[in-house]
Amino acid sequence: MKTRAITAFFFTIVMLGSIFLGAYTFTFFYLLLSLMALAEFYKLIRNSGIKPHTGIGLLTGGVIFLALASCYFLKFEARYLLLLIPLLVSVFIAELYRKEKAPFSDISYTFVGLIYTTIPFCFFYALGFSFSGDTYNWHLPLAFLLMLWASDTGAYLFGRKMGKHKLFERHSPKKTWEGFFGGVLTSVLVAMAVSFYFKEIAAPVWVGMAVLVVSFGTLGDLVESMLKRSLDVKDSGTLLPGHGGVLDRFDGLLIAAPVVFTYLYLVLN
Repeated sequence: MKTRAITAFFFTIVMLGSIFLGAYTFTFFYLLLSLMALAEFYKLIRNSGIKPHTGIGLLTGGVIFLALASCYFLKFEARYLLLLIPLLVSVFIAELYRKEKAPFSDISYTFVGLIYTTIPFCFFYALGFSFSGDTYNWHLPLAFLLMLWASDTGAYLFGRKMGKHKLFERHSPKKTWEGFFGGVLTSVLVAMAVSFYFKEIAAPVWVGMAVLVVSFGTLGDLVESMLKRSLDVKDSGTLLPGHGGVLDRFDGLLIAAPVVFTYLYLVLN
């Protein structure tokens, strides 16, 4: 418990620093996190005997993230993403030279890793730029993380004290409906507090964002639990003592970030 608390303390400081220290730090940090999450995913999949193209996948993930960043920093147009086509085709070419029993499983999981980890981190990263005239604004990324952390804390506290009805026992035996609604309550309270300080978005929109963060963050947690159970592993990695790996800490973000971005895009535009 002590190790977990110490890790959480320093992890929180690093996360807040990555947001407050400006656009370049924000970009570098989440590029690194997205690549670490992708590498963890490929490593987990390899435990099942499938061999995704880790090198090509990581290179492609890095290019996707940097292509998005260049749209904000250098005002590149989206059509430059067409440069990814040679990288994507190279996965099929590389597999032709392998002698694997399930070549399309290797190809498929290479692409699934990009969809499951890289794309969600890109959506989260875009929260820092897309709703402020393409200039960096840390309000949305910070609010997203605060709501996600409040959700986890509320779910833990309410679930521990009041949890009786299992949410999805087959994949996560400890999660309860009481914990889920406790997470909604704490996240909505954080959203209301945020609305007093960040007035560029109306309070009802912040509250809607909180509900989505909790709902789809919980779904992300369940999906990652399903992945780990299917591979018979406890944690996705060992980077964070007491907490597991990058995927363990950001499982909620992976599903919630694309949904929240879409919600804000539709509401604010």
